[in-house]
Amino acid sequence: MVNIIAVTACPSGVAHTYMAAESLEKAAKEKGWQCKVETQGSIGIENELTPEDVANADFIILTNDIGIKNQERFKNKPIARIAISDAVKKADLILKKIEENLNK
Repeated sequence: MVNIIAVTACPSGVAHTYMAAESLEKAAKEKGWQCKVETQGSIGIENELTPEDVANADFIILTNDIGIKNQERFKNKPIARIAISDAVKKADLILKKIEENLNK
């Protein structure tokens, strides 16, 4: 089973942060993958990824519309940097591309 983690954040830190998290989680569930998403919204970091989450991740998704806090914890892991709007609207396509990369 593929295990992905993600961090979502948008410039306003409100709706898109959470919409992106929900979209990625739903797309992963449909593929039978495990997925945990940390949100960095207007009220701070929620559902914070643990060192164990990071260690067990096969792939990491980071939204790139604004800086993600604590990115150094993801070094030496494969990372996809995506627009928040793509996470909301195209999560299934993003996971398909990740799957293709993992199968290389």
